[in-house]
Amino acid sequence: MAFFEELRKTNYLIRHSHPHQPGKPIMVMDKLSVRYESGAALDNISFELKTGERLSVVGPNGAGKSTLFKVIAGVLKPTSGTVHVFGHTPDGHICIAYVAQRSQVDWNFPVRVLDVVLMGRVGKLGLLRFPTKYDYDLSWEALETVDLQDLGKRQISQLSGGQQQRMFIARALAQEAELMLMDEPLTGLDVNSQEDLFEIMDRLKERGVTVLVAMHDLNLAAEKFDRVMLLNRKLIDIGTADKVFSAENLMEAFGAHLHLVHTDEGVLALGDTCCDEGQLYND
Repeated sequence: MAFFEELRKTNYLIRHSHPHQPGKPIMVMDKLSVRYESGAALDNISFELKTGERLSVVGPNGAGKSTLFKVIAGVLKPTSGTVHVFGHTPDGHICIAYVAQRSQVDWNFPVRVLDVVLMGRVGKLGLLRFPTKYDYDLSWEALETVDLQDLGKRQISQLSGGQQQRMFIARALAQEAELMLMDEPLTGLDVNSQEDLFEIMDRLKERGVTVLVAMHDLNLAAEKFDRVMLLNRKLIDIGTADKVFSAENLMEAFGAHLHLVHTDEGVLALGDTCCDEGQLYND
């Protein structure tokens, strides 16, 4: 049951829909903090999302990226501060899709790709109703959008890492999500699979879907996203990569895990953490 337990924790599958308030931003966070007994996971975070934009959230392990996403998804309550999606608290929305880290899912669970995508319809159907032809058609269309239409009847254990990630995006599309939160979707993917994922993100942008992606690679964050957020429990900076990824900001975010090397082309940032993949960025 671990597979379904992980999906259940992404609360959007069983919530009722709040009507969107006209003219309200897709997401506004104001002075939000999350504190555990061990200390602050997030401290006084404020920012606003633009509809249809692609924002990367970058920071070291333990920076609060997953916590931030869980608060936006309505899975986790903040200690203080507020977050609103289209004018309402997030726990009343089915337009938010939280794509959890692949490592948190039991991939040996005997379920087909199409079945997982159909789970995105539960928020529309309710838990006790069976999917209709419309729900199946929408799910197959979502699989086609992510180029998995030929794998719908395959067991999820037979998918590659990139295909697994695309399957979860298809589930979010079947959910008709307008705000998609992807927690470390690039981890463990080869270069070709990463490029496939960014092509799909381009299709999402064309549909007006707003996408937040937690990641470690500073170069990809700078190259592939409209804006970047540099986070380490507090919001260090948010904006375009050339503004946010300054030497001062990077040192504040990564501290001893980052070495700055001055070259003829600018400042080269080298990450050497034992847990993260190396990070490179030319400033």
